[in-house]
Amino acid sequence: MTTLSNAVELAIELDMSLGESPVWSAEEHVLYWVDINRGHVYAWSPDSRQAPRRHDFEHTIGCVALTGEGLLVATAPGLTHLALPSGERRELGTPNPEWGRDQGNRFNDGRCDPAGRFWVGTLNPESGGASLYRLEDERLVATKLEMRISNGLAFSPDGRWLYHTDSPSRQVMRHAFDAATGEIGVGEVWVDLAAHDLPGVPDGAAVDSDGHYWSALYGGGQVARFDPEGRLVAQYPVPCPNPTMVAFGGADLRTLYITTATQDMDEEALRRHPLAGSLLALEVATPGLAEPRLTRR
Repeated sequence: MTTLSNAVELAIELDMSLGESPVWSAEEHVLYWVDINRGHVYAWSPDSRQAPRRHDFEHTIGCVALTGEGLLVATAPGLTHLALPSGERRELGTPNPEWGRDQGNRFNDGRCDPAGRFWVGTLNPESGGASLYRLEDERLVATKLEMRISNGLAFSPDGRWLYHTDSPSRQVMRHAFDAATGEIGVGEVWVDLAAHDLPGVPDGAAVDSDGHYWSALYGGGQVARFDPEGRLVAQYPVPCPNPTMVAFGGADLRTLYITTATQDMDEEALRRHPLAGSLLALEVATPGLAEPRLTRR
């Protein structure tokens, strides 16, 4: 296991409350991400040397996914299509099944699987009862997974495994996955942070082309890399306590972008960590996987 320091750099200085869901469009050379709490969707091209564009929504936003003409945006009450670059919005008539059921419940982590099917989880940290859903025939179908904070969704390069975590458990689960049907098997504990003496909780994640799982450790101030057998192989310190999610981007998919958060940090913590809330970047040796677009509804 290798610990690397001074490798993470500033990409864009921001003051995000809860940055999340970075997604790289290889066709456009654009990185998209959100600030969940403020309802912001960002779009930024590293080639342009310009500030990121921003689309503001009325509600919180859990995540975004690529579509043929823009983004699928999981707002708190339901799914919306955001056309780009026009910014035109169209409600998809797919409401959040848990919206309004309990205070604090909302969409959280999500992405498309290799077959182009959208998956999204919910969050209810106080009372639990959150779940993971997949989009089938323009409706959200619940899996049998129940949790408090759905996170860490990713797929192995061969499409055989779905990875997922209920963040407070501090464990990443591995499920057998059938991309043709969207069915998942019973989960097994694949990574246990306690067994590796790692701080924080597993938040958003991405898988590289060698099948290694990169997890942002919220509250742990680092990104951890695990091999396909779930063994910890590297740790990358981040210059703020709350990295939230990672995504591979750049022309060769060898830039690991890292979103971060400032929520719950007091003034002293913000002084000590001036890059908190910014978008960070790490150059890596192994390329990531191209992010799938939504093709099945």
